[in-house]
Amino acid sequence: MAATKDPRPCSIADALALVGEKYSLLVLREVCLGNGRFDQLVRNIGAPRDILATRLRRLVEAGILTKRMYSERPQRFEYRPTQAGLELEPVLMTLKDWGDRHLRKGTDLPMAVEHVCGDELVPVVTCRACGKPVRHEDLTAYPQAPGWTVTGPTAA
Repeated sequence: MAATKDPRPCSIADALALVGEKYSLLVLREVCLGNGRFDQLVRNIGAPRDILATRLRRLVEAGILTKRMYSERPQRFEYRPTQAGLELEPVLMTLKDWGDRHLRKGTDLPMAVEHVCGDELVPVVTCRACGKPVRHEDLTAYPQAPGWTVTGPTAA
């Protein structure tokens, strides 16, 4: 089967084009933790300064972070999450939980996150309508993009 010129239209691919670049989600992690100053980000992420500056600029342009000056001389900025950035925090928590369980096998965990209820956060994705946890076997995809089915593009 020949490869199609255009890949499947997909919001996951669109989101990854923005936040899937190396260091982008780590920037968001740090900013959500309150570490929004450039030197804090460099130290805590370990990204080269030029690459970090590029990621920050892109995340600000995309409306995921805001940039605010905290010093005029020398001119320095800090970054904070916007509402769109905060909406990605549950994604970060879900990735953290997956990494804790599958990569670290529950040992030597580098950070715990406590929920406002006082218990350690264990994120669970649930259906908004029924409240049940989301499981693969309970999902059915219905492609909405013209010319696409679940298995791929329709014949021309």
